[in-house]
Amino acid sequence: MTVVLAGVGADSTNLGTLGPLYDDGRFEYIPIPEKTSKTTESETLGSWTLQHDDRTAADLTTRIEPQPVRGGVETVSGDALENWPFHHDPNFEALTYGEHRTSGYLSRLSALESGDAVGFYAGLRRPDGGRAHRYLIGYVTVDRVDVVTPETPAAERAEILAAHSDNAHAKRARDDGLYLADKSVVFIDGREPGGLFDRHPIRLSEYEVKPGNERAQYYLRDEIAAEWAVTEGGENMMYKPAYRCECTGEEFRRLVGPLEERTDPDAAIGRSSTR
Repeated sequence: MTVVLAGVGADSTNLGTLGPLYDDGRFEYIPIPEKTSKTTESETLGSWTLQHDDRTAADLTTRIEPQPVRGGVETVSGDALENWPFHHDPNFEALTYGEHRTSGYLSRLSALESGDAVGFYAGLRRPDGGRAHRYLIGYVTVDRVDVVTPETPAAERAEILAAHSDNAHAKRARDDGLYLADKSVVFIDGREPGGLFDRHPIRLSEYEVKPGNERAQYYLRDEIAAEWAVTEGGENMMYKPAYRCECTGEEFRRLVGPLEERTDPDAAIGRSSTR
């Protein structure tokens, strides 16, 4: 039984901005733009209205590059921006999450079992323009885990995609083939308890200078690493690593606190030592 922390959501590399964290502790979860327009996803940058603001996600940027810049494939701007679909992953309403990233993501997520948890963290910035940080914004309790590889037989692949039809990776599949045919994808079906926090996400990062680095960088907070028993993923949070925690899903849910009616954003840290 274990927990994986996964970095998700819009940031400067994909949407060109971070989701806002308001002074009262409320925040905005904004998914990343999809890599392709050929998806059945109905949510677009223009339809995604911020929960606590009258703006849409399209109002937060002027252009996106859905494909890696080095590929030089496509830039979306102007009127096309509003119609560009999201890669709505994780989908907190459907409690589904899919992932093809390596660097620890596939292996750690694939090893999860029913009752484990996936915690999701994203970069958020306060309206005053101060230092951005990585925050835990919610989680899902694991119900089912499936993996599709390039070697998965077509019939089995089609069955898995159908079982995860609400997932963004299934929505952009064509003829039962994954969009990135040469990559494996792990699909996580979640169950309750799970979802977004209503407010007060938990700050996971510290911006500081550490021995061996001349400049300050984002690191996982020491108290988080200790309390959640983080054993894999390293300290540096710069590139959104996947963290493996040896605490159980039950312990994790107790430590982070309720999804709703949250108060002090740091109340979960040290929770176990006060009970």
